[in-house]
This record gives sequence, C-alpha cells and structure tokens, in this order.
Amino acid sequence: MPTNGQLLTNPMTGDTYAYLETSSDSEGARVVIKATVKSQGQLVPNHFHTEQDETFEIIDGQLTIWADGATKVLSAGERITLPKNKPHNHYNGHSVPVTYIHTVTPGLDFDYLIENLVGLAADGKKGGGGLVQQLVTLRYLESKSLLADVPVAVQKILLMTIPPIARLFGYRAIYKKYSGVER
Repeated sequence: MPTNGQLLTNPMTGDTYAYLETSSDSEGARVVIKATVKSQGQLVPNHFHTEQDETFEIIDGQLTIWADGATKVLSAGERITLPKNKPHNHYNGHSVPVTYIHTVTPGLDFDYLIENLVGLAADGKKGGGGLVQQLVTLRYLESKSLLADVPVAVQKILLMTIPPIARLFGYRAIYKKYSGVER
C-alpha cells in the first residue's frame, strides 16, 4: 500500500520514486511523486488518461515530453500540465538523470499503478509487463488509461475479452507482492 514518504527503487535501473502525497493522504484529490529517472528512453507506451491530468515540474536535468505528435524537452524550473484524454509520454532522453515532481489529479489509484509498474520492472518485466499485463492493468484500475497507438475500438474489444481470461492465469492490476493488496 503506498504511503507518504515511501521510496520505490528499481534495482535494475536505479530509478527512484518517492511518494510526497498519496491518494489516501489527499482523500483522492491527487498523487504527488518525486521521481529521479536514470534510465533512458520510454518506460511505458504512448498513452492517455481518461480521468486524470498530469503535471510535471522539472527540478534537475531534462525531461522529454511527447504530446500533440511532437517531442519537446523541459529543463529545470519548467513545468507542463498534460490534460486528460491527450496522448502523451514522458521519459529521460538524455545521459544524465532527470528529477521531477509528478502530480496526478485526481489521484484515484495512480499511486498503486506506480508501485506495481516499479515492482514489475524490478522483476524484469519492462514496459509494464507486456501486452496481456497492460490490458489487465488498464481494465481493472480506477486510473483509466488507454494506449495512444492502438485504435480505441480495438482496445475496448481487447479489454472486454483478454483481461478476464488472464486473471484466471494469475494476472492482476495490483499485485499483493508489490502493494500488500490484490485487485
């Protein structure tokens, strides 16, 4: 279960995520995370959130943002808010670490999502654990996201069929191993 002050570290990359405010701390209003990302390149596929806005405030280094079909680089002191339903991605595109404050509103269960993505990555399952894992995560979390590069109609069909079957084989959106609860 995410807690204020908790530090998640991916032992494979050294990337860290510290909860400054969890969804439960803010009664669901927001999740605030201080991230230091050493690894280069996209960690998750291009996506969009259907219920949440994301704000990134760069503290040190440079954060690459893909949005509106274009890529831009933000430096220390810069800030951007990506509204819900806007396809995007964010990642470290440079050889030095980037540190930023990541705020998601409303919080919903986004803190659990991060906890499980870091856990999966630490277990060697990069990019969210593959397509089947991504579909289970997308279907069963409150923090609804969709993939930007797959037609929504196709995703809806996949989300209705594959995740219920995958759960029979042990796939979960939130794993007890990483969060102390299972969903």
